Amino acid sequence: QVQLVESGGGLVQAGGSLRLSCAASGRIFSSFAMGWFRQAPGKEREFVTAVHWNGGRTYYADSVKGRFTISRDNTKNMVYLQMNSVKPEDTAVYYCAARYALYSSTDHREYNYWGQGTQVTVSS
Repeated sequence: QVQLVESGGGLVQAGGSLRLSCAASGRIFSSFAMGWFRQAPGKEREFVTAVHWNGGRTYYADSVKGRFTISRDNTKNMVYLQMNSVKPEDTAVYYCAARYALYSSTDHREYNYWGQGTQVTVSS
């Protein structure tokens, strides 16, 4: 089992920045690829970004490319999402997810564990 706890969400103005954190506990963190997904009201959960087990490869949705950055620290069992130049359309609940594999995926169905989510609201 892996427990994931997100933090860092909140209200931010358009153009501002926010940093989300995800703390993992349980099984060996470096055995997992990690991802961030988000879900806005009335919409399906969508891929935001993901990182391989060692941080060596990252993937981003086109909508966040160049603005968001994912990183991980395997010594601290943490994964981060740095959000810059945020837009109102970034408003959603953001979820941290762990995939029991070395390589990440953009498909939420391939992730085994999920956090409870943290709300991000971007005001215009």
